Amino acid sequence: MSVTSWFLVSASGTRHRLPREMIFVGREDCELMLQSRSVDKQHAVINYNQTTDQHLVKDLGSLNGTFVNDLRIPDQTYISLKLNDIIRFGYDILQTLNFSTPVEMHRLSVIYVY
Repeated sequence: MSVTSWFLVSASGTRHRLPREMIFVGREDCELMLQSRSVDKQHAVINYNQTTDQHLVKDLGSLNGTFVNDLRIPDQTYISLKLNDIIRFGYDILQTLNFSTPVEMHRLSVIYVY
């Protein structure tokens, strides 16, 4: 049986595992803190859908928006994250990647932070 794991990877290579639960993205008091003035204090939410085994992103009405593949997502609307999606919170860019390994190993999905 294979398991999908999602990670956030910074430009310096630091990995942060995305849990299978809701996390907040923002500048302060959030599970994923981005130190950028283009990111609101509570900018977005990343949620996990157990039924579809997918992570979803939702903008919380931020000033500079949340973008998936250069398209601004509507406020308060969940968008599914897929392989090779480019995600931007304000001016902070993330990319989804997937690495397949044998069935005994975990499949790894990575979001790179630039």
